Amino acid sequence: MEKTVTILHSFEEAEEAPRNYYRSLTPLERLQILLELNRRWREGIDADLSTRHERVYRMIKH
Repeated sequence: MEKTVTILHSFEEAEEAPRNYYRSLTPLERLQILLELNRRWREGIDADLSTRHERVYRMIKH
């Protein structure tokens, strides 16, 4: 994904800029962004799980 800087001159332009950007993308480009965000989210989940303790349950018969 290429990073760009846009200079906006009003709050209204700032509100419309993301919508206009995503409207300008092809469906394939939007899908690629979605998949990249999903990949990053899953990596974050895996990192969180590796630092957590496992839950242990014991079954006791009376």
